[in-house]
Amino acid sequence: MLFRLAYLTVTNAFAALRLLPVSDRDKNVEILALRHQITILERQLGADTRVRFAPEDRALLAALLTSLPREALRQLRLIVQPDTVLRWHRDLMKRRHAHTCRPKRAGRPPTVRSIRTLILRLVRENPGWGYRRIHGALTTLGIKVAPSTVWEILKQEGLDPAPARASTT
Repeated sequence: MLFRLAYLTVTNAFAALRLLPVSDRDKNVEILALRHQITILERQLGADTRVRFAPEDRALLAALLTSLPREALRQLRLIVQPDTVLRWHRDLMKRRHAHTCRPKRAGRPPTVRSIRTLILRLVRENPGWGYRRIHGALTTLGIKVAPSTVWEILKQEGLDPAPARASTT
C-alpha cells in the first residue's frame, strides 16, 4: 500500500507539472470533459452501485481535497460525497495519531530493577517469608506491586514462592 501511495503521489505531481504550461482555457475544457465522464459513469453504474476505492486512492483524494473549504468541496463534482472525503481524512489522522501513540512494546511493562533487587534481598534476609508476606512488607514501605508480580519474580529466580523453602527435607 505504501509503495502504491508513493507511486500515485509521484504520478500526480508529474501531472500537475504537466499543467503548468497549459492555458486556462485548455484546463477548463479538460475539467468539463472529466465532469462529463463522471456523469456518464454515474449513469451507467446506477444509484445502487457503490464505487470501491483502494486505501491509497482514499489517502490521495483526502490529501488533495481537504485543503479546500467545505463549501467549495460541496460544489465539486465527485463520485463520492464530500462528507465521505472528510471522513477518510479524519480516519487517516486517527490512524496516524494512533500509530505514533502506540507503546513500543506490547504487554505489561517490566518491573523496575530496584524493586526486583529489593524483593530478592527480602527473600535472602527472611527465608521463611512467602510471597504474600514480602508483598505486605513492600506495601508497608509504600511500594505498589502486585502479589503476583512478587510471585513471578521469585519463580523467575528459581526460588519457591512458598515459605517451605527455609525448611530442610
